[in-house]
Amino acid sequence: MPRPSAQIVNAASELRLVLGQLVRRLRAEYSFPVAQMSVLSRLDREGAQTTSSLAAAERVRPQSMAQTLAELETAGLIARQPDPADRRRVHIELTERGRERVLEERGKREGWLGAAIAAELSPEEQRTLLAAVPLLRRLSGH
Repeated sequence: MPRPSAQIVNAASELRLVLGQLVRRLRAEYSFPVAQMSVLSRLDREGAQTTSSLAAAERVRPQSMAQTLAELETAGLIARQPDPADRRRVHIELTERGRERVLEERGKREGWLGAAIAAELSPEEQRTLLAAVPLLRRLSGH
């Protein structure tokens, strides 16, 4: 891998700081605990999963994930279903109420971000930002 120039290193540092600030601002738009919303969003995007696979994906201990899942289940946002192939395994899936909550919360965050982009950026800056999205996605590994 080639060694980055000082300009790239400085840009990387600035990008890390700015993205962190943007993430914190988006989190402030949540009316729901971030860890719980992250799990609900993952289930919405990827479908039913086991507790251990969710814990690994979210980079938390299985015990922490079990607590988060218990809270979500109590709220009626997830359901546990036995694996038809292996009755010892349990899959976690969104309930209809959970799916509605994901859409509601996503709408709030995207609404805020869309409004901020429209209000704060010129049309040319908006086009630049849109062109950068695929590059940022590549850097994120997705």
